[in-house]
Amino acid sequence: MKKLAFLLMLLPASLWAQILHVDNPQAMTWVEGAIERGDRTEKKISLVFTSDGFIDGYQTIRATLKKYGIKGAFFFTGNFYRMPECAPIVKGLKKDGHYLGPHSDRHLLWCAWEDRDSLLVDKIAVYKDIMDNYGEMARFGIKLKKAPLMIPPYEYYNAKTAAWANELGVQLVNFSPGTGSNADYTTPDASNYRSSQQIYDRILAYEAEHEDGLNGFLLLVHFGVDPRRTDKFYDRLDDLIVELQRRGYEFVPITEQIRVKN
Repeated sequence: MKKLAFLLMLLPASLWAQILHVDNPQAMTWVEGAIERGDRTEKKISLVFTSDGFIDGYQTIRATLKKYGIKGAFFFTGNFYRMPECAPIVKGLKKDGHYLGPHSDRHLLWCAWEDRDSLLVDKIAVYKDIMDNYGEMARFGIKLKKAPLMIPPYEYYNAKTAAWANELGVQLVNFSPGTGSNADYTTPDASNYRSSQQIYDRILAYEAEHEDGLNGFLLLVHFGVDPRRTDKFYDRLDDLIVELQRRGYEFVPITEQIRVKN
């Protein structure tokens, strides 16, 4: 697996590049080659979780999803899959039927923050980063063919990296922006800090203020956060699910919203 990206570079892309087919692509919201949102006409939400190593939300998140019969999507780095203490977590989530996908092997920053078109890595590095992540997943019986959706590292990418991922048979997806749920990692000493109550209120306000609400949303919650943040948003996940179900939303697997054939 570690040599695969290099070997692929030696061959013309036409000989090995994967052809991805996304069902109903016109209903998706696409940004720079990645899918940020599903069908806006359907009151469906998919919960997505990411981690490069923090695991403090595991028990709460797993129990909450099980309580409501919801299948989440968990995107972990190779660093995460390699940690011995994460092995039972991965096995537990897999046993529960959740989607397990990649989030970059080493959690590399692919593009410059000040200019997403400015690459910090080349094509071979992106190939290797992705395929090495899948190599770690394979130890748990998770194959690319069954898990072609990937959230890029730092939820940040550009059209080139999305196209390179496609060549490997991987479709980049990202969280749906607007609610600020992705700020649940911020710590009290940071200028961009948002409390769990602020995040919760903003999600519901966004839903109420937009005509299509949270339809088709990929709602991000971090799987774990810095210990300096004691106000954990995943502790509000139960409340959020109850309220959004009351508003008529159905929580569905990400593979129901985004169907990929490769």
